Amino acid sequence: MGSFKFFTRRKQVDSVEVKTKGLLAKELTVPHLIAIGWALILEYTIGSATVARGITPNLAALIGGADKLPIFLSRQHIPGIDIIVDPCAAILVFIITALLCIGIKEIAVVQGTITSINVCALLFVVTAGSYLGFKFGWVGYDLHNGYFPFGVDGMLAGSATVFFAYIGFDAIASTAEEVKNPQRNLPLGIGGALFLCCGLYMMISIVVVGLVPYYAIDPDTPISSAFVKHGMHWAAYIINVGAFTALCSALMGGILPQPRILMAMARDGLLPPFFSDINKHTQIPVKSTIVTGLGAAILAFFMEVSELAGMVSLGTLFAFTMVAASVLILRYIPPNKVPLPPSLKDSIAAVSKQYDDINNAKTNSKYENTKAAGTSEDTKPLILKDDDVAIERSFFAEYFTLKRYVNNENRRRVAGRMIALTCLGAFVLTYSSSNLSLHSFVRFTLCGVGGITLLSTLAFLSSMEQDDASQNFGHSGGFVCPFVPLLPIVSILINSYLLVNLSMGTWLRVSVWLAGGVLVYAFYGRTHSSLKDVIYVPAIQVDEIYRASKTCLV
Repeated sequence: MGSFKFFTRRKQVDSVEVKTKGLLAKELTVPHLIAIGWALILEYTIGSATVARGITPNLAALIGGADKLPIFLSRQHIPGIDIIVDPCAAILVFIITALLCIGIKEIAVVQGTITSINVCALLFVVTAGSYLGFKFGWVGYDLHNGYFPFGVDGMLAGSATVFFAYIGFDAIASTAEEVKNPQRNLPLGIGGALFLCCGLYMMISIVVVGLVPYYAIDPDTPISSAFVKHGMHWAAYIINVGAFTALCSALMGGILPQPRILMAMARDGLLPPFFSDINKHTQIPVKSTIVTGLGAAILAFFMEVSELAGMVSLGTLFAFTMVAASVLILRYIPPNKVPLPPSLKDSIAAVSKQYDDINNAKTNSKYENTKAAGTSEDTKPLILKDDDVAIERSFFAEYFTLKRYVNNENRRRVAGRMIALTCLGAFVLTYSSSNLSLHSFVRFTLCGVGGITLLSTLAFLSSMEQDDASQNFGHSGGFVCPFVPLLPIVSILINSYLLVNLSMGTWLRVSVWLAGGVLVYAFYGRTHSSLKDVIYVPAIQVDEIYRASKTCLV
């Protein structure tokens, strides 16, 4: 952001190239960007409100109980509308928002300090909890209805709800402009954080659920209350301190990426330019940060955690599913033409003329060679070679090969249909397998149809060559998704299963939110999008246009 300032003519060329690369990545837009961007707004804003709503019980436990909190901080029940408001959560959101307006370096120092305290507290929970578990025999696992009281479906339904615990990892990518060497550091940061947090998350879950049966866990302070029930009251204070700092860190991490997403959408013209303003002193999108904090504070003040958590999970899963589908699109049907800004129109015209001259020269040369050599009948060999006979004999085998049905003319159309069938098959399989109200025959039939469709599209895409343009699309130069198409299809399948297990109320609330995003795009983004006045050129000409523009300005 602040570092992206260009003063010399050479730097102006680099600035144009940076913006152009952004346009290349937006060829998937406008429906993809508005859908993913709007879902990420939902994810981070409501995720921050969810975390803030959970801070109040831990703060109350630190000072001796909820009744010890001042009246202006304690939760209050409003009888007329049957809502429990949480002023403490809203105040904490405002405090974190003010801190985030100071600067990214200061934020990094505070976040690093808090994270160190969190890790120490979590290791203490694992160590002390394991001691209690072995001492008292892991009473939490001694259940009358078995280890899986709600079955595998219940476990996966719970996974869909708590999926918001993992939403912070994609937040690292939203701060790419403020990272040194992002192509190297971003993958390491995301992978390292995911590995560490996933391991700690699983160890904490194993310990806490083993100490206390799932139905007896206190939803407000689950970890500290588990130690209190085993007589370790002193440990509860350590855990509450760690929980309080961990939630504050999560709140900071939830609000931090949201202004960057608003800023990116505003620079693309999908939102008003108000959201893309950068403060000259702090180099932070202060206006977007304040708007984000205000929205999160309002939600934290009025809404319950259970309502917020489901909406966060749905928004996150929806965005991840769109990304997985976009990976398939970019690998198999990347755009033939890419958008370039109007400022490059002179270079575009010059390069296009060069390519037209080259193509005309090739066409004329080919025509002259054909005329000189005679017709194809004249050049047909009189004696067939053994290889030619083998080709004639293998015609029946060629009938069943992929090349007979997929060629250069219809390859992109067939690939697009296969990707659409992949999404449809994943939905049919997950919906029928999770909907127990369907008749058994209908359910198993739909499961079979969805499974066969999914396996068929996986086999078809695996045997189909990826588009050569996907290797240079957007001049990525960084890390790419491995194991395509297997990994994106598995991701779509798992996300779809988690999505269909969310409640109808959650779907209705999120549908209203997404409908609002469609209205914003229809009445503003559609007419102000940065893609409105761009010039579309063949992807093969982009590099030459870059070089031509640099030659003109240097």
